[in-house]
Amino acid sequence: MLFGKLLPREGNFFELFNQHANHLVAAAEAFEQLVAGYGDENDRERAAKAIDDAEHAADRVTHEVNRLLHQTFITPIDREQIHALINTMDDVADLIQDAAETLSLYDVRSMTDDIKRLSDLNLKCCGRVRHVVSLLGKISDSATSQAALKTCEEIDIIESDADRIMRNAMSRLFREEKDVRELIKLKAIYELLESVSDSCEDVANVIEGIVLENA
Repeated sequence: MLFGKLLPREGNFFELFNQHANHLVAAAEAFEQLVAGYGDENDRERAAKAIDDAEHAADRVTHEVNRLLHQTFITPIDREQIHALINTMDDVADLIQDAAETLSLYDVRSMTDDIKRLSDLNLKCCGRVRHVVSLLGKISDSATSQAALKTCEEIDIIESDADRIMRNAMSRLFREEKDVRELIKLKAIYELLESVSDSCEDVANVIEGIVLENA
């Protein structure tokens, strides 16, 4: 009994989740700025740096959560759920950074309307992730748990919209783009951007499981 009392309990996991979600939104906002100011090299560099900064900050939070897991005797939710949630959230940040780096590596010269649409949906998706994450500390309350589940459904709807836009973009690309190199570049970008919303849906699925088990 004394051993249990001496070991750390709870930890600040929910606060760390909130911090990570804030970094996700910052990365998505910076990516949207990257797309909007893509024609200006200085704007592009500033936005790319902001994305890198947000991703690195998210990484630090992920490391802190995993470190805290090893030091905390009693956690507020299941350890596997904590591990799954923070790592799935980190996947979102990584994919946003990957998309920004791919634009540069592939020397994409201009933004398409479909890139802009997918960027906008990813920002909305990350915003809903931030909202549902903010509810996790209060899911024992019935109204809060229902609000969390509703937000998970909203994330699923946004992901479906992104998937539809990506499919339409691919169809248009293969019908209209004559330059094979440009086709390959844009195909990779569309797939990466759609994978951001896919990963947001993965986060929602983890959170849905947490809510159903702990509400």
